[in-house]
Parts: sequence; structure tokens; C-alpha cells
Amino acid sequence: MKWNKYTLKTRTEAEDLISSMMQDAGIEGIEIEDKVPLSQREKEQMFVDILPEGPADDGVAYISFYLEPDADQEEMLERVREGLKEIAGWGVEIGEATIQASKTEDKDWINNWKEFFHQFYVDDILIKPSWEEVKPEDREKLLIQIDPGTAFGTGMHETTQLCIRQLRKFLTPETELLDVGTGSGILSIISLKLGAKHAVGTDLDPCAVEAVRENMEVNGIDPTSFEMMIGNIITEKEIQDRVGYECYDIVVANILAEVLVPLTPVILSQLKPGGVYITSGIIDDKEDLVVETVKKCGLTVLEVTHQGEWVSVTARKEQ
Repeated sequence: MKWNKYTLKTRTEAEDLISSMMQDAGIEGIEIEDKVPLSQREKEQMFVDILPEGPADDGVAYISFYLEPDADQEEMLERVREGLKEIAGWGVEIGEATIQASKTEDKDWINNWKEFFHQFYVDDILIKPSWEEVKPEDREKLLIQIDPGTAFGTGMHETTQLCIRQLRKFLTPETELLDVGTGSGILSIISLKLGAKHAVGTDLDPCAVEAVRENMEVNGIDPTSFEMMIGNIITEKEIQDRVGYECYDIVVANILAEVLVPLTPVILSQLKPGGVYITSGIIDDKEDLVVETVKKCGLTVLEVTHQGEWVSVTARKEQ
């Protein structure tokens, strides 16, 4: 089915008021496009496969909404125009407030990402989605099946691949792993498939729970070998206590550099003496920031690796 799409050009400072007005007018869903930089809180809630820097904010926002063909288009547009006049009357800068009409196909937005995710390799590991078949020549490879759903983490991003390669260097059959910002669970799943003893994952996104459960199941992971926790390990003492102290041989954090800075002193308490801290999600111009943070926390830098414009820093907690 084709929908009628309407896109309003306005100013970023008017986004919230206009969004509320549209909801009051009976519009059930909107999309907002702008170039407003992420807040610190938003950055803390974003785990890889997202770039830390965006384009410069130009103050312009586009608010799109969709109406079914049989809806009264003119009546709804009139409600929106009247709402815009009212907001402007409050002295709010709404910009040119033009509305452009177009048509769009009905889409399955939740599953749309699937067309961009195909099987690929990280050295001798084959990572594939459930809807693709294993080629005959790949049957001897270590197979990891990942369907991220709405949680981050397919493994395609350079930061994830950097972590995978570092994990392989330090994993043993006795490894207790803490995976901070676990997303789809890919790093924990690979670690367990490579022989790690047990893993704990933390994430802020409740969507990660179902994504991890499904991915663990399809990869034949024993449910008792993995524990999932939702919460902020940086700020929530309850999560820190549940995770446990000096329990982990390896802590892996594939998170943006801005989050690694406050995370590192916390993680120090979770690592066993002699434990290894593997970080990634670091854009190359933030390498020095993370290295300095790691050193200030008393960790010894073992290795700094690069892939594309991304960096992984691996360090050890002294005995």
C-alpha cells in the first residue's frame, strides 16, 4: 500500500512543540531528521556501529508524517497548519514551515535492515544471518549465526572485528568474560564458541535481551553459560554488585571513546588481578584519550590495533 508522506521543514528549537502538536492533532507517528549533536547522555547509551561525530548542526529540522490514502488529507493538513500558527504566535521560531507532499511504499521498518546484512568472514570465522545458507566450502569454518533485530551488533563493523581478534589472543577454557554493551551478544557468543567458560553481558537497551536469547539459542549456547543484565554499569551500584567484583579474566567493551573514559575506572573493580581489558569503538583521533585513561587507571597497555579509522586498546590489570 502507498502512503501519503508529508515533510515539514522547520527549526530544531521547535521540534518538541510541533511533535506534541501533531500528536494532539491525531497523527500517530512521526520521523524527525536534524543535525543536532548527540548529548552526553545519548552517547552513553549508544554502542558501536554508530559514528561518534556527525555533520555540523545547521538548525534545520525535517518532521515527516504519514497518512493513509483514505484519510482526510486536507482536514489533517489544516489542523497542522493551525497548530503551526499557534506555536509561532508564542514567539517560537518555526522557520519557513513549508510542507512537501510525496508518496511512499508501505515498508516493514523492523526488518528493513536485513537487505544490508550478508555473511562475511573474520579470519576463519563465518558470521551469517539465519536467512542465508552455508556454502559447501565454508562448512569447516567456525559458524556464528547472528540476527541482531533491533539490537546493535552484526560483527560487520571494524570495531567488532578488532574485538574478536583480540579476544582470540587471550581466551582460555577457564575464561570468565564480561561483555559491556553486549548488543546482539556477538562477542559473548564467539567467546563461548571458542571455549570460554562463562560470560556476563550488560546493556542499556531492553531490546538486547530478546536478541541475545535468540542468538544464543540458534548458536547452541548453553543458557547456563551466559547471563544478561540490563542497566548502566557506570552509574548503577546495583548493576555493579550483580556483575560482581574481581570476577573476570577478560572485560570487553565495544563502546564509543566518550563512554570508555568513565567506564574504565569502574571496570577496574570487575577485573581479576592480571585480567585483560579489551576496548574498541574508538575513532582514530580519540586513541590518545583512551590510552591515557587506561594508563591513569593503573592498567598496562599491551597492544593498540587498528582497522580502517577505528582503534582497539588492550590492557592488563597488574597482579
